[in-house]
Amino acid sequence: MQQKHVLIVEDEAPIRDMIRFALERADFSVAEAEDAQSARLAIADHLPDLVLLDWMLPGMSGAELAREWRRDELTQNVAIIMVTARVDEDDRVRGLNIGADDYVTKPFSSSELIARVRAVLRRSLPGGEDECLELDGLSLDAASQRVSAGADAVRLGPTEYRLLRFFMSNPERVYSREQMLDRVWGQNVYVEERTVDVHIRRLRKALAPHGFDKFIQTVRGSGYRFSSKSL
Repeated sequence: MQQKHVLIVEDEAPIRDMIRFALERADFSVAEAEDAQSARLAIADHLPDLVLLDWMLPGMSGAELAREWRRDELTQNVAIIMVTARVDEDDRVRGLNIGADDYVTKPFSSSELIARVRAVLRRSLPGGEDECLELDGLSLDAASQRVSAGADAVRLGPTEYRLLRFFMSNPERVYSREQMLDRVWGQNVYVEERTVDVHIRRLRKALAPHGFDKFIQTVRGSGYRFSSKSL
């Protein structure tokens, strides 16, 4: 398996050193940046598989940088984990809404950090790597990790891609938020159930210009269902 590359964007050198040590011990390749400008240069030099992005950076916040990357075609599919001292639930949800795939709150343990990095990088879902899924004009090619609506490409972040692949592999069945967390995020990673709602909104927003947002149906009191049939 090819070694995964992680970019650490953190202005405090001792924290960068701790994170680098943990990642390298877990067999990741690592690059470092202390602010937005050095992060941009690091990405231009080597596009990472994942960015660990501190919320509070000098000059430009990590939140602003995440928004910038999500608008850029080069970086829009790079996985992002926000590293933040903000512990309020609304702040964590805001981080997810701006484009992060997960968040880690300070202080954190090395084992928690590595577990979250591995969970976000995990791409495998039920079905083979060469699996192609299609429903009424919406297509997902697992080999290339491309999604299309007719002739148009649908651009998704890593978590939204995994969520859509799960839905398309299991149409018509209702899943609770807890079940979706287990199947998409993994059973050994702690993520709040509200996280599911945030990523559902982001997936619907990406599908809406193509008319497929209505396929993701809310089943009140139960969870979500993926269906081309009307409610």
